[in-house]
Amino acid sequence: MSSKIAPAKGKLGVMVVGLGAVSTTMIAGVEAVRRGLAKPIGSLTQMGTIRLGKRTDGSSPLIKDFVPLADLKDIVFTGWDIFEDNVYEAAAHAAVLDKDLLKELKPYLETIKPLPAVFDQYYVKRLNGTHVKKGKNKRDLANQVIEDIRAFKKTVDRVVIIWAGSTEIFLEPTAVHQSLEAFEKGLDNSDIGIAPSQIYAYAALSEGVPFANGAPNLTVDAPALIELSKKNSAPICGKDFKTGQTFMKTVLAPAFKARMLGVKGWFSTNILGNRDGEVLDEPQSFKTKEESKLGSLEYIFQPELYPDLYKNIYHKIRINYYPPRGDDKEAWDNIDIFGWLGYPMQIKVDFLCRDSILAAPIALDLVLFLDLAKRTPDLASIGIQEWLSFYLKSPQTAEGLYPEHDLFIQSMKLKNTLRHIMGQDLITHLGLEYYD
Repeated sequence: MSSKIAPAKGKLGVMVVGLGAVSTTMIAGVEAVRRGLAKPIGSLTQMGTIRLGKRTDGSSPLIKDFVPLADLKDIVFTGWDIFEDNVYEAAAHAAVLDKDLLKELKPYLETIKPLPAVFDQYYVKRLNGTHVKKGKNKRDLANQVIEDIRAFKKTVDRVVIIWAGSTEIFLEPTAVHQSLEAFEKGLDNSDIGIAPSQIYAYAALSEGVPFANGAPNLTVDAPALIELSKKNSAPICGKDFKTGQTFMKTVLAPAFKARMLGVKGWFSTNILGNRDGEVLDEPQSFKTKEESKLGSLEYIFQPELYPDLYKNIYHKIRINYYPPRGDDKEAWDNIDIFGWLGYPMQIKVDFLCRDSILAAPIALDLVLFLDLAKRTPDLASIGIQEWLSFYLKSPQTAEGLYPEHDLFIQSMKLKNTLRHIMGQDLITHLGLEYYD
C-alpha cells in the first residue's frame, strides 16, 4: 500500500479553531523546534520509533523517517478566535511558556492573526466573543468558514483543521444529525442542535479537509458528518485530547485489569485556572467534559465480563475552577482497590501537570497523522480514524463498536496501522519463533 500514499510535498496548512493556551503553545513550540531552541518532547511523530520485523533484526527507525509525514519546516499556521489577539498576545495572556522564549519568537508569532470566529454564547456560557462572524443563518456562517478555507488553500498545498476551542454545552444527537440532508436543512433553519464546532466541521469536510476534534463536544461523531467525511474522503477523529487525569486512568486501569485486581471506587478531582477552567465551571459545559472522562473506566474494566471485580465501582469526577493555578492543573485521584480474598488497598495519585504542555504535542501529532491519512487512499475513504484513539479521551469508532481505551492497545493499533500502510508485517508480540 505504501506505493499509493501521496508524498508530503509542499506546505501543510494548519487551521486551528481557538487560538488559546493549547494552540499557542503548539504553534510557539513548533517554531522553537524549527529554530533549534527546544526538543519536541511528547510528540510521537517527532521522537517516537517503530519496530520493524523481529526483535533480532534491530530495525527501529524514527516514525517520521518511516512514514511520509510533513516536515515541521513546511507547516504554516492560521486559525480563528473569538478575540482579536495575535498568537504572541494570546500566548502571553495564557502564560504557559517562558517570557524569554516568547520574546525570542515574538516577530513570528505576531504575524499570525486570527480570523473572526463562529461563536454563539448559548453554547459556551462563560465567554463573550468580540471577534465573531455575523450571518443570516448557520448556513451563511458555514459558507463564510468555507471561504476562509478556500482562501488559505491558495497559499498552501494541503490543509488540516483542528478544534482546540472551549468545551461547548452538553448536546445529544437529534434528528438534524441523522443524515447529511437533514443537517444541511438544519443549517438553513439555524437548528439549535448545530453548535459552532459542527459548523466548522461541516465546512472542513465539505472542502475535503481532515478535521480533528480536541474537545468533548458533539462535533464529528454524528451520522451526518461521518457521511460527509466518507463522501469527500476527509479523515476525522475525536474527541477530547487525552492529557492529564484520563491519561493516567488509561495507564493504571489496564494494569489493575491485567492482574485481576478489583476496584471499589475511583474519585477524581481537578483544579485548574485558565480559560478552560472558567468555561468548565459552567454546569452544562462540565457535563460535556464529565461524559468524556467517565467512559474510559467502564470500557477498560468491562464489568459485564468481570462482575466480581468491577460491577459496582463508584466513579466520581469533579472539576473546580481555581484562577491562581492558571494552566498548571492539579489532578488528584483516590482509588480504592481490593486483592486476594477481597482485602482492601488504596492508591493515591497527585498529578501536578501542565495542561497545554501535554496537549500541544498531541495536537501536532493529530495534525500530521490526519494529513498522512488524507494522502493514504485506504484510510481517507473510511472516514473515522480509530487508530488515532491513542490521543483522545473519548475515541470515535464505527457505529455499534465499543471504543478501545487501553493506552497500550491503542499504541499497538496506531503502530500496526503505520506498518500496514507501509506494507510491513504487523507485530503481534507472540515471539514463539525465537524458541523453535
